[in-house]
Amino acid sequence: MIKIERTSVMNFENAIRGARNPMNSWNRMDSSYDENGNFIFGENDLNLALRLVGAGTDHRKFIRQIFVTVDFTAPLYWWKEYDTYKVATVANSTSTMHKIACKPFELDDCSYDHMNQKALACLENVLYVLEELRLEYLETKNKETWYSMIQLLPSSYNQMRTCTLNYETLLNIYFARRHHKLDEWHTVCDWIKSLPYMNKFIEVIDNKSAN
Repeated sequence: MIKIERTSVMNFENAIRGARNPMNSWNRMDSSYDENGNFIFGENDLNLALRLVGAGTDHRKFIRQIFVTVDFTAPLYWWKEYDTYKVATVANSTSTMHKIACKPFELDDCSYDHMNQKALACLENVLYVLEELRLEYLETKNKETWYSMIQLLPSSYNQMRTCTLNYETLLNIYFARRHHKLDEWHTVCDWIKSLPYMNKFIEVIDNKSAN
């Protein structure tokens, strides 16, 4: 299970203006904003953007200046794979260290949508023990009890992080993970494709690879 919320996309105008710096072609800029404040590529700017994206990473530097901020709520087993992407990313997470004892442990704290009955019963038992440890810790403040919670926490436990990435990093994620075994990555790749103009950028790269 993965939840994707509060997506913001920023800096298109500055990015495409910078893409025109090498040829001093700022006079050809024709992009604008709609009534809702969304950036809309003009024909000239979109043509340039697609040509640069298709020309490869050395030429599409402008997409590194298109920023995306988003909240992912996902299990720890997914976050271990996400942490591969440490270049041009920032993340602030909810704190397991500080807040693990602040609320009762519940089944919906975890991702269990693909578990069979045997695994689900095991998870429920782990959560029962975790809740006992939590209550004990609240009463005693014993560090061994706190450590027991941390070390027993299942990899299906969900954590929310606010992440900031750029379009280049997101393209790398898309092409690296679109055929991954984990359904969470397919959800993320669908979200990436839904970002403004990202589907057009992906099509250009796919077409180049096919030729």
